[in-house]
Amino acid sequence: MVTAKTYHALTVDEKKCIGCIHCMKACPTEAIRVVGGLAEISKERCVDCGHCMRACPAKAIYVEQDDLKIAKTFKYRVALFPAVMIGQFPEKYTENQIYAALLKIGFTHAFEVEQPIGILKESMKQYCKTSPNNKPHISSFCPAIVRLIQIRYPSLTENLIQRKSPHDLGAHFAINELKKQGAKEDEIGLFYITPCNAKISSVKSPVGEKESIADGIINMNDLYNRVMQVINDKGAEDTSHLRENLSRDGILWSLTRGESIHFGERSMAIDGIHNVIKFLERLENEEVPEIDFLELRACDQSCAGGILMTGNRFLTVTRLERRAKRYPQAWKLKDSEAIKGSKEIKQKLIADKIIPKPAFSLDKDRVRALEKMNRAQRIICFLPGVDCGACGAPNCQALAEDMVNGKAKMSDCVFLQQMWEDEGKISTTKAFRNVEKKWGEKRFQADCNKRGKRNEGF
Repeated sequence: MVTAKTYHALTVDEKKCIGCIHCMKACPTEAIRVVGGLAEISKERCVDCGHCMRACPAKAIYVEQDDLKIAKTFKYRVALFPAVMIGQFPEKYTENQIYAALLKIGFTHAFEVEQPIGILKESMKQYCKTSPNNKPHISSFCPAIVRLIQIRYPSLTENLIQRKSPHDLGAHFAINELKKQGAKEDEIGLFYITPCNAKISSVKSPVGEKESIADGIINMNDLYNRVMQVINDKGAEDTSHLRENLSRDGILWSLTRGESIHFGERSMAIDGIHNVIKFLERLENEEVPEIDFLELRACDQSCAGGILMTGNRFLTVTRLERRAKRYPQAWKLKDSEAIKGSKEIKQKLIADKIIPKPAFSLDKDRVRALEKMNRAQRIICFLPGVDCGACGAPNCQALAEDMVNGKAKMSDCVFLQQMWEDEGKISTTKAFRNVEKKWGEKRFQADCNKRGKRNEGF
């Protein structure tokens, strides 16, 4: 079962927010409104895709992460990271140098979560075979997509593959490896280094499991900078034993087509959350030809384009593809001890059923929802349809829906107010005060020191 409270990694810094609507326009789920001149994120609709954070010119939206200091409380401090992290570093740095820098920072062990990915791949294929009625099977790899389906396309939750993400695989794998070396489980601290804020949320409030196995989560951008401060340009000790179960399949898994290439001809890979939304609309309306498997990723170029990635996503993809050529395919690692002892890990990778959490219905009661929808359609007749965002909502449709839910008024539309002024139905002073309530007092006074002034980086 899912946790009762959903954690969101994105936070608005009210001291930095300039109420510029860039984030509101960028949000694919219309989760943001401007109230009192500040952005507010709806927790019910937010899927932690990070588009708002990327669009914010004032850097007012940020992610919270765990303090690395908590790692010191564990005897064995494990850095779990996806292969895309290696792809950020310039070619002049070797895998050994990057691993050595992680150990120098304070970790005792470093594991790439995609090793051995063969266990997860086989488990997913087994699920697809035993659940033939839930086609197309949709990968649960991207937590932003899982939450998007939960809130916007609840009828498709049955199609999500009930398997956990590679970071869970990496965590169980790391624990098993350390236990072989004599470590006790309560002495092991697992810290996942994430390329996106959606994975922060998936660790803090996981979907499909009661609690995450990770003890902490670290911003990859922050860790990249720390690694660059201590990395040795001249060389490093051989750390290849820490990657002996890594395969070509694992390195490419988090890139576009990394999963779907293993699931036959009738499989598709779609990246970019706006592209995913367009496709899911067609899928829900049964406008898509028969497909067996869907790989859906919220970010452009998948995890290589994660919001917390430092490197250029195209260069990252190219580096990973070159790196993958040096590694064997997953099936060639079947004789390794880690793969032979994978039965226990396979069992732990089975996720609970993912429960729908619809957030786009106007009311829980179907009759009232239909009534509200009809009211919203009537309201739209009076709105200008220019989708300017001056009302504090992303478009006229969203404003109409806010109205029927008691969260907005007709006077929030500046165009209607202008018309009412012209007709003498409202005074100029009253209209101006209405606008100030939405955008903040003194917002429209000339002031070159205000937030967002010229040459401030806006």
